[in-house]
Amino acid sequence: MKLKQLIFFNFLFILFSTSIVSQELPPVENYAPTIYGAENQNWSISQSEEKYIYVANNSGLLEFNGAKWKLYPSPNNTIIRSVNVQDNKIYTGSYMEFGYWEKNEFGSLTYTSLSVKLKESLIEEDFWNIITFDDWVLFQSLHRIYIYNTSDESIKIINSETQLPKAFKVDNSIYFQKMEEGIFKIENGVPELVSDNNLLKTNIVINIFKSGNRILYQTQKDGFYYLNENGISKWDISSNSIISKVSIYSSLQLEDGSFILGTISNGMYHLDKNGNLLTHINQEKGLNNNTVLSLFEDKEHNLWLGLDNGISVVNFNSPFRVYNDFSGKLGSVYTSAIFNNKLYLGTNQGLFYKELHTNDDFSFIEGTDGQVWCLKVYDNTLFCGHNKGTFIVNNGVANLITDVMGTMEIKPVKNNKNILIQGYYSGLNVIEKRNGTWQFRNKIKGFNPTSRFFEFTKEGSILMNHEYKGVFKIEVDSDFRKVLSYKILGSAPKALKSAITNFEDDLLYASNMGIFRYNSLTKNFDKDKILSDYFLKEDGYVSGKLLNDNISNTLWGFTDKSLIYFTPGKLNNVAKVSKIALEATSRKFIAGFESVLHLNNDTYLFGASEGYLILDLKKIRQEDFTIVINTIEKSTINITAIPVSLTNENVRFKNKENNVSFKFSAPIYQKYDEVNYQYQLKGMYNKWSNWSKESEVAFKNLPYGSYTFNVKARVGNIVSKNIATFSFIIEKPWFLSNEIIIVYAILLIVLSLVVHTLYKRYYTKQKKKLMDKKQQEFSMTQLENEKEIMKLKNEKLQNEIESKTRELSASTMSIIKKNELLNTIKNELGVVKDENKIKPVIKIINKNLSNNSDWEMFQEAFNNADSDFLKKVKTAHPNLTPNDLRLCAYLRLNLSSKEIAPLLNISARSVEIKRYRLRKKMELPHEKSLVEYILEL
Repeated sequence: MKLKQLIFFNFLFILFSTSIVSQELPPVENYAPTIYGAENQNWSISQSEEKYIYVANNSGLLEFNGAKWKLYPSPNNTIIRSVNVQDNKIYTGSYMEFGYWEKNEFGSLTYTSLSVKLKESLIEEDFWNIITFDDWVLFQSLHRIYIYNTSDESIKIINSETQLPKAFKVDNSIYFQKMEEGIFKIENGVPELVSDNNLLKTNIVINIFKSGNRILYQTQKDGFYYLNENGISKWDISSNSIISKVSIYSSLQLEDGSFILGTISNGMYHLDKNGNLLTHINQEKGLNNNTVLSLFEDKEHNLWLGLDNGISVVNFNSPFRVYNDFSGKLGSVYTSAIFNNKLYLGTNQGLFYKELHTNDDFSFIEGTDGQVWCLKVYDNTLFCGHNKGTFIVNNGVANLITDVMGTMEIKPVKNNKNILIQGYYSGLNVIEKRNGTWQFRNKIKGFNPTSRFFEFTKEGSILMNHEYKGVFKIEVDSDFRKVLSYKILGSAPKALKSAITNFEDDLLYASNMGIFRYNSLTKNFDKDKILSDYFLKEDGYVSGKLLNDNISNTLWGFTDKSLIYFTPGKLNNVAKVSKIALEATSRKFIAGFESVLHLNNDTYLFGASEGYLILDLKKIRQEDFTIVINTIEKSTINITAIPVSLTNENVRFKNKENNVSFKFSAPIYQKYDEVNYQYQLKGMYNKWSNWSKESEVAFKNLPYGSYTFNVKARVGNIVSKNIATFSFIIEKPWFLSNEIIIVYAILLIVLSLVVHTLYKRYYTKQKKKLMDKKQQEFSMTQLENEKEIMKLKNEKLQNEIESKTRELSASTMSIIKKNELLNTIKNELGVVKDENKIKPVIKIINKNLSNNSDWEMFQEAFNNADSDFLKKVKTAHPNLTPNDLRLCAYLRLNLSSKEIAPLLNISARSVEIKRYRLRKKMELPHEKSLVEYILEL
């Protein structure tokens, strides 16, 4: 089956849990990589200098960098039984094979076999244990120990005819057990007997420890023993009665001297250095499995457990210790209190208690079944606000002092120590101390809304927050019997999961709109921008409930990403704000019903939906950590990615290899330490990205150029001390390479010369064409000018003709008038009877009327005005007589018959006859006008 079909890793986070015991346990983080087709047994665990975890597994070598699991199949496809990291080498042992792994330049592990260097053949064996010691590495099977010298790479073999269960490194010496022979110690490469005591010959020794001046031998089923001058003695410890009942498979001495015992089917036991039981952790309390095959303490003192199924990590140094109630005995914790050295928990299922700082079970207080809303210690009395009313609790007994249902809050009155105000489902109540006994006194009349959160102002008013209606300002009488008036303050915007609290004599109202401070002068709330920014900025709103711890003078708030606590400033009035990274989904608090209890010093208890969580502020992470780029891959589109060397700088990628991916991690193994990453790609995305949990990023279709990838990590409020970086260059495409650019330059020069030559030819041709065109245009212009001149001349001639025509018309009219005058005179003279006297005169008149000189003068003037007309007429009609031509000339001048008659010295009737005859000679059609025809010639 292929590797990617075999392996699928699932990252699980599970808290320690308990159903009936009250142990406050460190968080457990379970890593359970699921291997399809194989049992998921983990035989051995080790850690490298870079803090990576390596696990010997059924399917190969597992590597965990804090973000991702990676499987390296064993070289001969067998189960890897053991692993041990020394310097930069990861030594492993499997069936018939041992050797080491090293990281190559690409960040992946490569294997080198050592067993192939043996001169003596291997027997049928698995290598269950590896020990590193100075320059030697010991590989142990059930019948042999192979001692590998890292300096000269020689291998020495220690044989045993009996079984060798396990070898141990103790106080700079190597011990091992031979069944039926005893305990041996290797001196100068030779085994020497330490003890052949029968107990050490027949009992399997799980481990050997140095405790003080004694060497302790831990057996599988009979506890611890040590050697003295009297032989072998059992270590007398309080936990003997417990560990003698279980079968121990693995064990480990922690750096603090305490002991961890891994059992078969009973989980893990933690003993202090004196052998007292500290903790018992099994599957019911958080482990993946009850069989613990191997144990390992990492560099940050986390305990890793290789189980029969999966891996668990116990965070002993975690600032958080948890109590989970998966069985549902306690339920959800709404409130808590310490009274008379007892820890009380108020839950949705009643009131529970136990002795403080013990591992005793929580006990249920009879009669308190149901919802507990609050626990208040006042006047050396523990009050319990309950759904049933109000109880006074003492020594595990609860007495109901008022049965008014739904007591949600209890507060004292400043000026009267014998009165307490209760907020309940239907308003406010008063309980009073009479004759040393607390009892119900009265309901404060005139106000009925549910009163869960309320505080007193300096002037004695009551501010009560109602999630659905807003903040009420209530005025009551001096004896707290009735409400005088009340109103809703609009300056405090109503909101779900909002609350009001008192801190440093300031009344604070918190909601999703921010934190508001009550102004006693204006009698309104003013928004506190500083507190609001810390409360809302980035982390996300969850609840407005602020919890004031009067003992430590600390105000606690809760956001989606963090716990926030405010403490008064030492040098000014500005509160100091601290954040603890803890997501709402991990802490499992009840939103809007959070509770906090100051246990001691810097330790606090917070109620949760399945138990409670204890926070130790002294253990909040302050350590530096580093981030590492694990692998880099390059690829072209739709092509398998190719690993990139992590050791080279300014690596050059081909232009098509412009898809680049990075995988990075910070090896953090605390359960509640959420690692976020931020990166930038200089040259493309110069701004840093948003913080994200993703531990890998891919950039696709990057243009050519120089790039630098930077990545950093953040755990809580601490940023990694380094920025992991990698620089690379994506080359230009081939058509933009330097060589091609030179070719481009040469081609450009050649092309320029060719273009210049062609252009020169083209220019010459175009120049000639243009000159010809210009010449033609000039000729045309000249011709146009000549035409214009001719036109002007013609216009001038036409004007002259018109002028002469006018002169001719004037002359003709003058002749006509002269002839008319002469005819008039002639007619007048015809009346005279003396003809002899007038004949000479008539003769003169007739001579002037028929004088050809007038016609000749007219003909000359007519020819000057229209020289071609008479020629055209003669040409068109050669049969016309001179008199006909004369008539045509008069008609040309558009003269009427009456006007023509004097010129011809005939009557107008005779002129009509002449015109008729002229038409016939010209053979004009009937519809054609004679004058029109003559004018058209």
